[in-house]
Amino acid sequence: MRTFLHMLCIVVLFFSCKTPEARRPVNIKSGSFINESINRNKKLAAKEEARIQDIISKDTLNNYITSESGFWYYYTKKDTISTLTPKFGDIVNFNYDIKDLNGNVIYSQQELDTITYYIDKEELFLGLREGLKLMKEGETATFLFPSYQAYGYYGDNNKIGTNIPLITEVTLNKITEESTIEN
Repeated sequence: MRTFLHMLCIVVLFFSCKTPEARRPVNIKSGSFINESINRNKKLAAKEEARIQDIISKDTLNNYITSESGFWYYYTKKDTISTLTPKFGDIVNFNYDIKDLNGNVIYSQQELDTITYYIDKEELFLGLREGLKLMKEGETATFLFPSYQAYGYYGDNNKIGTNIPLITEVTLNKITEESTIEN
């Protein structure tokens, strides 16, 4: 009887020792939510870009530049002599306003006051961070930001809602290079 139990245990152990296999999914919809989200965002970006391109095509007074980051801008006041643009860690002092694509003021320059900002060391929406790096001291530029370059899906939890493209006029008052900043 004892040998029978030993043999039974050995047989059971022998057949139970196989490599584990992954369970097959019941539904095969891998990445469907992500794919839907990607498609929705592509459509939104295309719609916003078309609207911005319409504004640009109707504005015959200004010469728009397309940035490498995916927004458009033109200079109201341009410095053709200086070569200094802000770099990482530099301090910039600037004024700006924010409008929607219809030109309605969301935040005025008086509301926002003068901003002092350490380039890439503090919070500022993506498009404006990149736009400031294109400017020289004393220049004024107007930027057209698609929502993904502005406040995106979340808005600013105040006056700017979800997925709102923006027009922002910025005046860069002063650049203080990082090497001249006292610690």
